[in-house]
Amino acid sequence: MSALPADPAPGQHWDELVRFWEESDWPEGSKVEIIDGIIVVTPPPAAPHSRIADKVQRSLYTVLPKDWGAHQTLGVAHPTRGRLYIPDLVVFPDDVVDALEGGAAAPLTEAELVVAITSPSHASFDRINKAAACAQAGVPLYLLIDRFAPAGPAVTLYGEPKDEVYRELQKVKFGEEVHLPDPFPLTIDTSVFPFGGV
Repeated sequence: MSALPADPAPGQHWDELVRFWEESDWPEGSKVEIIDGIIVVTPPPAAPHSRIADKVQRSLYTVLPKDWGAHQTLGVAHPTRGRLYIPDLVVFPDDVVDALEGGAAAPLTEAELVVAITSPSHASFDRINKAAACAQAGVPLYLLIDRFAPAGPAVTLYGEPKDEVYRELQKVKFGEEVHLPDPFPLTIDTSVFPFGGV
C-alpha cells in the first residue's frame, strides 16, 4: 500500500482531489481510494479475498429487494470527510446508482450496507477509518470480514449508528454464522470462507 498526501482540509479542495484521482494513471488492477484526504493505492485483492466477496454477494442477492443492487467495484464518496472508497461490497437502491453520471461516485450517505474484507495492507483502514466513515455517513450496517484479526479470522457486524459511532451487533469467528437484520434477513455461514492466502 502506498499513500499520496493531499490537502489537510479535503472538503475545501474536494473537486480538485477527485479530478486528480480520476485522471491519474494508476497501476492496472489496483484499488485507489481517498481516505481522510490521502490518496491510497493498494494492490488487487488476492483470490481468497475475492472468493469471500463473491460468496457474500451471492447470499445478498437471495434477500435484496428487486430494486437494490450489491456492487463490488462502485466508488462511494463522503466529500465533507475527504473520503472516496471502493468497498469490497456496497448495497444501494438502484435509483441512487442510476442517477450517477459518468464515473461519478455514489454518495456514502445513501448506502444501505457496506462490506469490508481485510487484506494485510489495509486492515487497519477497514477496522477504523472506513468503519468510522460509514457510521458518520449514517450507513445502517457495516460488515467487517477480518481475515487478519489479531485473535484469528472474525466477522463483526456493526449497526445502529448514533453520534457518528456504531454499536457492535454481533461478532463471530470464521466457521460460525453471522446474522444480518432487516432489510437483509440473512444468515451467512462463514465456514465457507477461505482461510489462507493474502
